[in-house]
Amino acid sequence: MEDLVGQWRQLAARQVRIGNALEQVLTQRHGLSCHEFEVLDQLAEVAEGGKPRVQDIADVVPITQSALSRLIGRLERQGLIERRLCEADRRGINVFLTEAGRARHAEAHPTYCEVLARELPAEPPARPLGLGKIVTPD
Repeated sequence: MEDLVGQWRQLAARQVRIGNALEQVLTQRHGLSCHEFEVLDQLAEVAEGGKPRVQDIADVVPITQSALSRLIGRLERQGLIERRLCEADRRGINVFLTEAGRARHAEAHPTYCEVLARELPAEPPARPLGLGKIVTPD
């Protein structure tokens, strides 16, 4: 059991170290927090014609629903994303990258990959994760 606790603590410490490195570099170079970039990155992976909902993003970005709502509001005020009522379910909200959002993501993505390459071993994940794998065109 102690081995499991130790493994968990190592994983948590690694996540904090990598998250801090991403936060620092993304903020300095691109004016984006790590979570702001993650939302842009998830939206950039959505297939053409896909209509991701706020709940879809909440399922893959590790922050609370209320923090995500505030983050989406900030990104929208910056002109990086756009929110629209869901056509299929008027209670839902779809989120889309704007052209400015695509441009900011394209500028920041190499920085993100640079930090990950420095901090992570080169082994593929057990299974693909992210909105690009679950949100498809209607």
